Amino acid sequence: MSNESTASKSILGRWNAIPLYLRILISMGIGLVVGLLMGERAIIFEIPSQVILKLLAALAPPLILIAVTHVLMTTEISSNKAVRLAGLLILNTTVAILIGLSVANLMQPGARSEEEQSAQVTLEEDHAQKSPLELLISNIPKSLLGPLGDKQNVIGIIIIAVAFGTALRSYRDRPIVNIVDLVEIAYEVLLKVLHWIIQLVPIGVFAVVATTVGVKGLGELLKMGNFVVAVLVALALQAVWYLLRIQFFSWVKPFDAIRGVRDAMIMAFSTDSSTATMPVTYANLKENVGVSEESASLGALVGANFNNDGTALYEAMAALFIAQLIGNDLSIAQQATVVLTSIIASVGASGIPEAGLVTMALVFSAVGLPISYIPLLLTVDWFLDRCRTTINVLGDVNVACLLDGRTKPPADHTGIDSSNGDEDSDSLSDSQSANQIPIAPDSNPQSEQ
Repeated sequence: MSNESTASKSILGRWNAIPLYLRILISMGIGLVVGLLMGERAIIFEIPSQVILKLLAALAPPLILIAVTHVLMTTEISSNKAVRLAGLLILNTTVAILIGLSVANLMQPGARSEEEQSAQVTLEEDHAQKSPLELLISNIPKSLLGPLGDKQNVIGIIIIAVAFGTALRSYRDRPIVNIVDLVEIAYEVLLKVLHWIIQLVPIGVFAVVATTVGVKGLGELLKMGNFVVAVLVALALQAVWYLLRIQFFSWVKPFDAIRGVRDAMIMAFSTDSSTATMPVTYANLKENVGVSEESASLGALVGANFNNDGTALYEAMAALFIAQLIGNDLSIAQQATVVLTSIIASVGASGIPEAGLVTMALVFSAVGLPISYIPLLLTVDWFLDRCRTTINVLGDVNVACLLDGRTKPPADHTGIDSSNGDEDSDSLSDSQSANQIPIAPDSNPQSEQ
């Protein structure tokens, strides 16, 4: 018996050692084969997907709340600089979302024929009547505070208590000196629970791909190619927006900026994390581009915690794509809701593992879209995530250049002088510790989506 237990742990350990994006691709491949073989019988796999997504949706609101609270409490910035920085960030994020919505409306990557829409409605109605384990799924809380209300969902309360009781065990001896410590502990505990849910994401991808292919055929899966093209077009337009802003409102030349931060952009694409790229972005801005130390710090270190334009653009396009896919076009008011929700959800999301997955659940819920389609997006997200992370870093560069303005700072303010190397290194270390969001020890900050 012990040998079997050891063997199962060994297999599980090897599986968890595989990068998440590879596990998602493997699960997608298995789901594709199973769906083709089982046909409509593959609908039985929908249950685990629903469970995982409901857990994720329940965790998303408090996680975003604590993340934004933590960033605002711990970020050091003067009030006058804060106003200017906030204006730049809000403008960039709003433009990114509007670009995403415009491209999605024009290219219609998820558009369906009338026959497909009719088949979809019939399928969903029939599906609603056959859904198994309805009692169990209905008892999974939609929000962390929901079970504590008047309905007194006992099963939901137990689920929350077990998850957070287990997560808090490693923090029981940690002293709480001030309110910041309390917020940090809450944030780290939420990240730990999120980490557990993320480990189940490949199962959700397998389930939704198997169900989609088995019941609806390959049509919806093939439309993901249209979605990828549309997102890449939108990200390219966002990059053009950044470069035009640098050209007309900064002393830096756009191509000089690109050359100067190419190391940071390559690292962003390869590591899939703008948070991990922050020190490289900061150093590139100071040493290669030549912006002032203050602008580099605000753009690369402070701005990175708030500036997630690529992620916000992607969420808006994903919402519109899924709405088109299910034949339920969003109204102007609903698209405005997508804009507002995406802006709010993107703030402070850079330190959250698989941030796009978390914030997307909020955006979908805000306009009534089914979160059951999120795993379908994950089949291409491993690639698009790297692309939008690169755009996020370019957005940080844009902010740093615009903060400098049209006047080039003196050489002794740029950090280019080698005699100030040690001082610059100390400044970088201090800035990082002051502005970078802490990640729970066993969470995976590699991907921000």
